[in-house]
Amino acid sequence: MPKLGVNIDHVATVRQARLTVEPDPVWAAALAQLGGADCITVHLREDRRHIQDRDVRLLAETVTVKLNLEMAAADEIIRIAREIVPTQATLVPEKRLELTTEGGLDVAGNLPKITDAVAALREKGIIVSLFVDAESAQIEASRAAGADAVELHTGRYANAAGTEADKRLGELAEGCELAGKIGLVVHAGHGLTYGNVRPAALIEGFDEFNIGHSIISRAIFVGIEQAVREMKRLVDV
Repeated sequence: MPKLGVNIDHVATVRQARLTVEPDPVWAAALAQLGGADCITVHLREDRRHIQDRDVRLLAETVTVKLNLEMAAADEIIRIAREIVPTQATLVPEKRLELTTEGGLDVAGNLPKITDAVAALREKGIIVSLFVDAESAQIEASRAAGADAVELHTGRYANAAGTEADKRLGELAEGCELAGKIGLVVHAGHGLTYGNVRPAALIEGFDEFNIGHSIISRAIFVGIEQAVREMKRLVDV
């Protein structure tokens, strides 16, 4: 049965819009756990547009499920991760002007750098996942880099419709199968919603889905606990 990771970045986005103290992502994490979240995910971006260093430190002290820190393979962020020691670090590509992560990490094209980052994190006992497109070259390179897991980028599927969505779903299934065969734990995320997560959840082999924007959007109307419960029911297959 796949697990549900809840990304709480956008709670911090609302807070940072006024540079104030509320809403507090640490409280959001507590409520998400009460709603059944198996993992709390936050992205400490280099530009600190939402999650701040203090948030991550407090979450590391208070979260009782897996804490997944999304991060660029940047020296400063690697240093912070090694100090805080989240349960898991997920290396993602990062561009300053993007609204959200736009695609998978090019592990194959940056293998030495990614390998060094993975080693630095694993040295502290941190599980390392790499956020990649469902392409065989990237999945195999992730294994070569020493990663424990991959998170397959579901954005192409989430943004498609009709036969195109079916095609993208097939690519995810093939990527999931390959990753499992070569010894990687397989996660998935990006752009998943209450309306499109179920077909992806039915693919055999996914260990965890990381979902943020859709859950936080729903939480505005029904509260975080209820929003998480509703998504968890869709992911539980």
